[in-house]
This record gives sequence, structure tokens and C-alpha cells, in this order.
Amino acid sequence: MSHRAMEGTGCSVERTLSLIDGKWKIVVLYKLLRGTLRFNELRRLIPAVTQRMLTHQLRELEADGLITRTVYAQVPPRVEYALSPRGWSLEPVILALKHWGDANLSSSEAKAA
Repeated sequence: MSHRAMEGTGCSVERTLSLIDGKWKIVVLYKLLRGTLRFNELRRLIPAVTQRMLTHQLRELEADGLITRTVYAQVPPRVEYALSPRGWSLEPVILALKHWGDANLSSSEAKAA
């Protein structure tokens, strides 16, 4: 596709990127591909993210309709996160990013990212 042919797609690309921008959003979405996870499970799976940043990214993903947050009324409260149907629609995009990274990044580059 030529650059000129892509000009009309800029708005939708920008809007899509605005939903998944942020250092940890794609990582969170990728981890949720395995199924419903609790907050502390996500923290263990993404050790480099701070609790505050993970909370912030989860709130934005929920507000944008990409994940669901279910709170169970029990003591202590149990909160679970899962991909929404809209979030699941990003699965091919997320997997394409993973496959590209596997094919094009050295192990040291992948660890530094």
C-alpha cells in the first residue's frame, strides 16, 4: 500500500493506538489472553510494573472497554480482570506484535524493552 493510500487510515490508526498506548497496556492485554486474572497475578506476571502504574493502566483499559473488572463481595474483596469482547478483538494484533518481536528482536533487545 502506498503512503498516499494509507493517508485515509491515519485517523483510525491513531485512535487505535490511543487505546493501547502506555508502556504496559499491550503487556496486560497479552497476559489476559490466557484468561481471567486477579490483580496480584498480573503483578507477578509483570514484575517490572509498579502497583500504581498497573492500577492506572487497568483503569484506562476498563474505561476504554478493552477489559472487564469483576468485584466479588467477600472479605477480603476479590477483583478479577478479563478481556472484554472488544479486547478479544485485539488478539490477532497482539499476537502479530509478539511474532514480530520473536522474529526481529535479539534476546537482549527484548529484555531491554
